[in-house]
Amino acid sequence: MLLDRIRQTIRQHDLAHTGTRVVVALSGGADSVALVHLLREIGAAGELVVAGLAHFNHRLRDEAGGDEAFCVELAAACGTPIFVEREDIRARAKKDGRSIEHAASASRHEFFGRALAHFGADRVAVGHTRDDQAETFLLRLLRGAGPKGLASMHPRNGDVIRPLLACRRADLVAYLDQRNIAHVEDETNTDVGVPRNRVRTELLPLLEERFNPNIVDVLADQAELARHEWLWMESELKLRSLEPGTLEPETLSLDVATLQQTPLALRRFSVWKAMTRIAGARHVSFEHVEAAVQLLAVRSSTAAFDGPGQTVQRIGGLLVLTERAARNTRAQEVPTFRYPLSVPGEVRVAEAGCIVTARLADGSGNEALRAASGNRSVAVVAADHGDDALAIRNRRPGDRFSPLGLDGRKKLQDFLVDRKVPRAARDGVPLVVDRADRIVWVAGHEIDQAFRVTDASQTVVILTLRQV
Repeated sequence: MLLDRIRQTIRQHDLAHTGTRVVVALSGGADSVALVHLLREIGAAGELVVAGLAHFNHRLRDEAGGDEAFCVELAAACGTPIFVEREDIRARAKKDGRSIEHAASASRHEFFGRALAHFGADRVAVGHTRDDQAETFLLRLLRGAGPKGLASMHPRNGDVIRPLLACRRADLVAYLDQRNIAHVEDETNTDVGVPRNRVRTELLPLLEERFNPNIVDVLADQAELARHEWLWMESELKLRSLEPGTLEPETLSLDVATLQQTPLALRRFSVWKAMTRIAGARHVSFEHVEAAVQLLAVRSSTAAFDGPGQTVQRIGGLLVLTERAARNTRAQEVPTFRYPLSVPGEVRVAEAGCIVTARLADGSGNEALRAASGNRSVAVVAADHGDDALAIRNRRPGDRFSPLGLDGRKKLQDFLVDRKVPRAARDGVPLVVDRADRIVWVAGHEIDQAFRVTDASQTVVILTLRQV
């Protein structure tokens, strides 16, 4: 029975109790209309208080005014007060530079806050069903999501509660039909150009027919399992001190040593959570998280990539995430620098936060080849080209060099872009140059092939980059 399922959901997830004042969000559709009547029945039994109804007119359809009028009439018929607001969502989306979906979601939640205040209520009840849960799970699975995303909709999210999550949509329609209760139909629900509608009208029926007639329940159960996994992972992050710290506004940091001692699943989750906080409404994909996890093994401050709305960079013992707009407003131009580098010798480059050393080595023991293997913090160059009058400087307009494996010369600017070095970090990349100001080594990245070692027995110069 519907009422029993709703009561069980309310008790199981502590959504409301005697005296809890609930505002019911009413769109006019079958789910929300059924929610109004079902919660009024529960309220009549003294298990909660229906404080009022709330309707938000998005002004996205010509019929929106008619839906609003229907909701007002329903409230009057029930003898329940209603709070109504309307907003031009298309105009807001254009103004904020966001999708209509995101603008509508933000406006609705702001409206819910005002409705709570208007009625002096404790909760807003929305009409999401078990079918909605299955659709959300599929949508997020198709887009790529971790445990939090696959957890889909929670029974309670702050002040918002979902008493119908255990109920099927068809059962709610049957409930209304049996009582001759009218509701409105949103014709846009058949628009398969909307991803959710396509999942609802095409994918789920196909899965039910060809694979599993109980697919909605299976997917909704998977969402419940993912929710509990996510809650466990959240608690583990706190226990292991893996919550990101704040270096400055719009900048988060994670301790690399702590992350490296953590199981891979929690490591990824911690990085994803931090990146998502910076990204805002932008999607953080598996590839973004993996790119950040790879930086944990790199010690160069020039090792970085641009993620969704942010720069992710390894700086010393921290993985630092900086909101891109904030970074651009704060970034200061790195002053021009040039320092002589003796062989052997060591130079501290304060502008780049690093130390570059140079030493000679006898190649007969293959020390040079071992040092160069797989380590971009070390470069090995032929001594007959790079054993005197070396210098360290940052980039200049027109800089070019010939990276290993490239037939021809390349603009340094293009090389740094290809290596995903953030714009703000490019002026701080140290360059080792020779007497003729030719680039010998783009420190932390690549040598010029003119300076490569061609004979394993020859004396070489070993250049090392160390962050400080």
